[in-house]
Amino acid sequence: MATITIRLPDDKHDRLKALAERRNISMNKLFEELSTQALAEFDSEVRFRTLAAQGHTQRGLELLDKLDAYFGSTD
Repeated sequence: MATITIRLPDDKHDRLKALAERRNISMNKLFEELSTQALAEFDSEVRFRTLAAQGHTQRGLELLDKLDAYFGSTD
């Protein structure tokens, strides 16, 4: 397992700490969850761009529909 050190403004650190406390998890677990979410979004974008480059527009649209359903549509 890797260790990472990040620098954050104090106010952002305080807000993230409050979020972790609200969820009853450690700061470490909070960052693990946030990084998992960011990577899932990134992986979805990569899959979409790959399908779009291959001309699979219908499959790309299906992936966008899944993202909208999961994250809520901004329409």
